[in-house]
Amino acid sequence: MSGELVRLLSDLKEPEALAFVEKALGEGVDPLDLLGQSKEAMNIVGQRFASSEYFIPDLVFSGVILKRIVEMLEPHLKKGQEAERLGKVIIGTVAGDIHDIGKDLVVFMLDVNGFEVLDLGIDVPVQKFVDTIKETSTKVVGLSGFLTLAFQSMKDTVDAIKEAGLRDKVRIMIGGGQIDEQVRGFTGADAYGKDAMEAVRLAKGWIGG
Repeated sequence: MSGELVRLLSDLKEPEALAFVEKALGEGVDPLDLLGQSKEAMNIVGQRFASSEYFIPDLVFSGVILKRIVEMLEPHLKKGQEAERLGKVIIGTVAGDIHDIGKDLVVFMLDVNGFEVLDLGIDVPVQKFVDTIKETSTKVVGLSGFLTLAFQSMKDTVDAIKEAGLRDKVRIMIGGGQIDEQVRGFTGADAYGKDAMEAVRLAKGWIGG
């Protein structure tokens, strides 16, 4: 059964993928394994999009399927995980960018790993990040962006946090699209994460747990 969900989701077979998840959960398959397969499938979808085999509607549809799978997995992943939260994490897709597939997966993974996540949504103005940090005293901020134009928005956001006198109070991670170490340096963020699990690892390292 291993790997079947990868094929179904990456091929955008919605009814089959959802039926597979339901059957697998009923048979006691580890929900984390199913989540891992979903992540692998989304990587394949991203590769197909990059090579023009898939287009934006396909990318959006894959995100819809993923959200439905996540909704099915969530109650199983959260069993026994209602203990005290490790800490708060602010996350949002920066101004000028409306992509949320990657951000939503990061939000979900942070949530099931014990963090209280404040999801600001998409196309988030710089000041909204600053205000939320002030209101919540959050120690970790995640900036998401898929488009290259997001790089400047990320830098503007980091600069605004610095100008507000909050930069030494938070750790900032960025992720999405073509983010790499060079982009991290340009934006002034503390780290970048290549996937949702890296975001969890960074948050745990900064907050504890």
